[in-house]
Amino acid sequence: MGGEAAVEYSINKLAKLAGVSVRTLRYYDEIGLLPPKRVSGNGYRVYGQQAVGLLQHILFYRELAVPLEEIKRIVRSEDYDGIAALQGHLSALKAKRGHIDLLIANVEKTIAAAKGDATMNDQEKFAGFKRTMLEENEQQYGGEIRAKYGDAAVDASNAKWMGLTLEQYDEVQALSRCLNALLKSAFEQGDPSSEPAQTVCGLHKQWLGYFWTHYSKEAHLGLAQTYVDDPRFRSHYDDIAPGCAEFLRDALRIYCE
Repeated sequence: MGGEAAVEYSINKLAKLAGVSVRTLRYYDEIGLLPPKRVSGNGYRVYGQQAVGLLQHILFYRELAVPLEEIKRIVRSEDYDGIAALQGHLSALKAKRGHIDLLIANVEKTIAAAKGDATMNDQEKFAGFKRTMLEENEQQYGGEIRAKYGDAAVDASNAKWMGLTLEQYDEVQALSRCLNALLKSAFEQGDPSSEPAQTVCGLHKQWLGYFWTHYSKEAHLGLAQTYVDDPRFRSHYDDIAPGCAEFLRDALRIYCE
C-alpha cells in the first residue's frame, strides 16, 4: 500500500501534530479549505498525508496573515504549485525576518542614543526615516494595496524598501526624476508606442525593482490601471501633464504585450 493509505490521522492527532485546535480543523473543513480524506463509520474525520502537506501550506499562509478565503482560492486553483508556494513562503519569511531584525536593531540603538550610551550615524537615522515614510504610505494606500496584492507581497515589498541603503535611495529618487521628465516629453509626442514612451516603461520596470520582490507583466499592468482608476495615484501623474496616467497605462500595455 502507498504512503497515503498507510499513514492516517484522526482529527485529534492531526491537531496535536500541527499545533492547532480541533475546532480550527473542523472550521477548515466546514469552509472547504481542508476536508478530511474520509469520514469513518462512526462519524470521525480521518486525514491522510495529502491533508498534512496542505495543512502545512495553510499554516504558512496564515503566518503571513493571508485571509482564509484568499488561501482557499490559492490552494484550490488548478495551477497551484506546492513547491513554488513553499519557495514563495521562504522568500516572504526571510524578508519578514530581515524587516523585524532591522526594526529591533534600530529601536535598540535609538534607545541607547537617547540615554547617551551610543550615537547614531546618518545611515542608522536614515533607517528611521524610511520607516516613517513606510508607515505614512501604509496609512494612505495600505488597505487598497493589501486587498489587491495580499499581505505577503506587501510585507515583502516593505522589507525590501527598509533594506535600501542611502545610496540606493538616492538612485531611486534620481530614477524617478528621470522617469517623470522623459514621460512628459513622450506624452507631448502623443504616441504611447514611440521609443521615448517605451523607454519610460523600461525605466518604470527598473524603478519597481527597488520595491517588488517578484516582477510579472500582469502585476505591472494592474498597477498601471490603478494609476488611472485611483484618484490619488492619477493625480501624481496628471500633475506632470493632464492625461499622463492614461498615456503611461497605454504605453505599458504595449510594452508588456
